Amino acid sequence: MKAIKFLLVGIFFGIVLVKSEAVSWYRIYEMFRFQSFHMYGIIGTAIASGILFLQIAKKGHIKSIKGADIYVPKKDNGLARYIIGGTVFGLGWALIGACPGPMYILLGTGVWSMIIVIASAVLGTFIYGLLQKKLPH
Repeated sequence: MKAIKFLLVGIFFGIVLVKSEAVSWYRIYEMFRFQSFHMYGIIGTAIASGILFLQIAKKGHIKSIKGADIYVPKKDNGLARYIIGGTVFGLGWALIGACPGPMYILLGTGVWSMIIVIASAVLGTFIYGLLQKKLPH
């Protein structure tokens, strides 16, 4: 029963992304070709909202579900891994036309080819889990 609130938030998130056309391949294509501000506005709003809520959480006004303070650990220094990871993520996003959240939303809207994308993402995550200790971090 506790999971129902997460399901409802996920459904709401999916509806918002579909209605805002953030899961539209054409909108993503326009973004990567710098032909439209639409997706940059959505992403910018998400970044601004994330910064705002994180700052509120850091001040102690928002607690976790268990009532504990929300703590964000410091990231290790290392520009190369963020550049490489961001490039791989961006290339996948550009090739598929969807980042991880919208993959499931697109499947829910009837884009059945997303089954292949989701299966590939799960396989890639599994392979990373196997090779994680052998990769430079």
